[in-house]
Amino acid sequence: GVSTATPVLVVNGRESGPTLCLTAAIHGDELNGIEMVRRVLHELEPDKLRGAVIGIPIVNLQGFRRGSRYLPDRRDLNRYFPGNPAGSSAARIAYSLFEGIIKQCDLLVDLHTGSFYRTNLPQLRADLRYRQVREMTQGFGGMAVLHNAGAPGTLRRAATDAGIPAVTLEAGEPLRLQSNKVSEGVNGILSLLTAQGMIHRMQLLSAPEPVFYESTWIRADTGGILFSLVRLGQLVEPGDVLGTVTDPISNEQNLIYATARGRVLGMALNQVVMPGFAAFRIGIETDGPPTDSVIASARWGQTEIGDNPPPQSGAESQAPAPESGETDADDTDPEEPS
Repeated sequence: GVSTATPVLVVNGRESGPTLCLTAAIHGDELNGIEMVRRVLHELEPDKLRGAVIGIPIVNLQGFRRGSRYLPDRRDLNRYFPGNPAGSSAARIAYSLFEGIIKQCDLLVDLHTGSFYRTNLPQLRADLRYRQVREMTQGFGGMAVLHNAGAPGTLRRAATDAGIPAVTLEAGEPLRLQSNKVSEGVNGILSLLTAQGMIHRMQLLSAPEPVFYESTWIRADTGGILFSLVRLGQLVEPGDVLGTVTDPISNEQNLIYATARGRVLGMALNQVVMPGFAAFRIGIETDGPPTDSVIASARWGQTEIGDNPPPQSGAESQAPAPESGETDADDTDPEEPS
């Protein structure tokens, strides 16, 4: 039958050690991660590497060729892990990748960008309830971290459920190669390799990574043309003006205000918006993790991967997008179709 081979790059070190897997372009229109994988894999020297690094620069090759986030049947591949060998095309692709490669790895970094005319500050998404995942995030050289368990069916969540420490690295926007965002991602990955003892590299001491246990989407109340007035990473206070929505006919302008203190982790590019459009994602600065009973029961930062993991997910049906818009998972924004 007709099949499409997925390119896989491997660098085996001279000494034994951990195996790190890098995946990019699960969404075919997200280009920054592709270049991150290329740079990292071709920069590594086997004689100076302990362990192995596996790179899959273009997971969704069909979507990449079409410049599309999705598979040809409009399914989101990042909602079908760990997959099903007898399921839909998406489920079978997910199963082949997960069984053939992901399960052979000790660590996973899944690379993404913002989606649908949105851009993200370089950041990690990670389930910080797990000690190994939390320790993994500390190796990226000061990159911001947003706690997020991950939606059912995402590669990161399926890997964590399977006992493999995993994070998502978000950086920039889709359909563009942004050299500055790529460089930040590459530096973070090389810092992780150094922290894991897989390579030796001179590193400057960096400030501890900012960790955000909560975030919120700020929405437009009116329709029109959005003009952002803030930048990624900017600290905002309640009442600060984040942007304006201008009616192109009447010239009426409506301001969008911050409702919480925090950092701009993600934002929409200037575009036409409708009422309720999620325009800015603010990472809320708190003193620590949430204290509700569900979260507290997980023994924050101490739970071992494999201790009462959530059920396996994502074999055959896509999970609905979160209704609240308060969270997104591995670059799924509130307007993401289910």
